[in-house]
Amino acid sequence: PSLLFCLFIFYSESGMATAAASRKQDGPPSGGYKPLDFSRAPARKIIGGKGLIVGHFALTAGALYLYFQNYKQVHRDEVEIRSSMLAITPLLQAERDRAYLKQLRRNRDEENSLMANVEGWETGKYKGEPIFKTLPPDTLIKPLHNEYFVHGSGKNYNEWNDILLWQ
Repeated sequence: PSLLFCLFIFYSESGMATAAASRKQDGPPSGGYKPLDFSRAPARKIIGGKGLIVGHFALTAGALYLYFQNYKQVHRDEVEIRSSMLAITPLLQAERDRAYLKQLRRNRDEENSLMANVEGWETGKYKGEPIFKTLPPDTLIKPLHNEYFVHGSGKNYNEWNDILLWQ
């Protein structure tokens, strides 16, 4: 064998001997370990089955009592909120319609001012003829949302578009 192999064996054997002398290897206690207890340990009973049933009915009775004590007040509040909504809804719808018609008027006026220098241009007509020939002349034609916001601010369009997308 080579010299390096012999040196390796010499140093490893001498190292083992010093390590074994310095500490003792752990082993089982004298007499061995005591046997493991595999028997079932039942849970300790705090409340029995009858007690749980009685407790359930007691809590249910208490909850029903409190519910019916509060029910009348909740019902009155719901009636009040519903009445206030029914009272204010026509006002809110009228304001919404007013703002809608104001924007339509702004769009019409802006179209008139932009197309003032074009010969034969009439607002609401295409080449001198009405766009919707089958409708009476005083019928409101709702514009597309792009047409509605064409002369408005981009902020208003984005707010309306966000609301529309979340519906």
